[in-house]
Amino acid sequence: MKTSKLAEGLKGSEIIKIAGEVNALKAQGETIYNQTIGDFDANIFPIPDELKQEIVNAYHDNQTNYPAANGMESLRVSVSDYLSKNLKLDYSKDEILISGGARPLIYAVYQTILDLEDTVLYPVPSWNNDAYTYLSRNKAVIIETKPENKFMPTVEDIKPHIQLVNLIALCSPLNPTGTTFDKEALTEISQLVVVENKRRASLNEKPLYVLYDQIYWQLTYGDTVHYNPVGLVPEVRDYTIFIDGISKAFAATGVRVGWAFGPSHVINKMKALLSHIGAWSPKAEQLATASYLKQEKPVSSYLTHIKSELHERLVTFYEGFNKLQKKGFSVKAIEPQAALYLTVQFDLIGKSTKDGLKLNTIQEVTSYLLNEAKLAIVPFYAFGTSTDSNWFRLSVGTARKEDINTIFELLETALLKLNK
Repeated sequence: MKTSKLAEGLKGSEIIKIAGEVNALKAQGETIYNQTIGDFDANIFPIPDELKQEIVNAYHDNQTNYPAANGMESLRVSVSDYLSKNLKLDYSKDEILISGGARPLIYAVYQTILDLEDTVLYPVPSWNNDAYTYLSRNKAVIIETKPENKFMPTVEDIKPHIQLVNLIALCSPLNPTGTTFDKEALTEISQLVVVENKRRASLNEKPLYVLYDQIYWQLTYGDTVHYNPVGLVPEVRDYTIFIDGISKAFAATGVRVGWAFGPSHVINKMKALLSHIGAWSPKAEQLATASYLKQEKPVSSYLTHIKSELHERLVTFYEGFNKLQKKGFSVKAIEPQAALYLTVQFDLIGKSTKDGLKLNTIQEVTSYLLNEAKLAIVPFYAFGTSTDSNWFRLSVGTARKEDINTIFELLETALLKLNK
């Protein structure tokens, strides 16, 4: 029996398909190095001890009933203070909305800002904007970004479409690339939005909004600086809705505490929408997070630790790909800047093995790497790019340092089987 047209039209996750192949090989006794998951192995990256204890304490205190619809006040105050201290962003508790992770908040932005048939502009590769656009029954302007721009959109990419769109969805640090906006590029885009909204105001038209997903902002490495639209161009504040939370910086993906902040009239409508869905973050976890964010030394210590561990893995993978490239193999990697992702290129289309296997598609390249090198990674077409893009996301949140040398030994052996 058929379901609704909306449900029937939903596309399956490419990452879940790859996970199915991984599980099938594991069931056959294979050791697979699964670097597809945008998550953490909790045995390698547990949540902070202090946060865990605060959660336990809250449950012992029977904090298990409904939370406030917009989030517990103590958490909204903590988030407000945290943003002010660390990002110099001043948002009151009433301009902050708490939810069960970032996903409901992103969905709420789409539903709150956009009418049916409105248009969203988003770059690819990027995470799930295609799904949210589809679910909201909106049109899309898709910008396929370039490796020379670290796969980040530029003002030149956006400007031709600026008068036609109602929402621009941006993310930095970017999932899936682990790259970030530089100051100049984000400043130019933010200024463009301000100018466009002045034009729209003069015509009494609905404003253009920016969704700015910065869930990875605390995971930056080396000289990389995280920038945000409002910090660079304060005039864009009235049109920017931020998405943030503890999921990535504190390896707390399953704890489900996220927050949005932005103009109060938008935040209030998002609250009303989500209250009907019941997408609340659990009360105990909210109270625990409120307490934890105030603990400056433990927070700083944990961030130093997780950043060091993630960066070490990213750099080791990056250097491994550089060595393969110097040996003449058709691979490349972009130097990691942030998050838990490395952007890698496998230029293997058209190559073949001595026994007659030819790689004609990126799907076949992905399967070859999985079956021959035992390495599972995600092709960029899973994040909305064209299906012939030969770039991939490699995630290190589940990587054991002692396995990385083995991964490259297997990878080199697999690549040697292909004609050059």
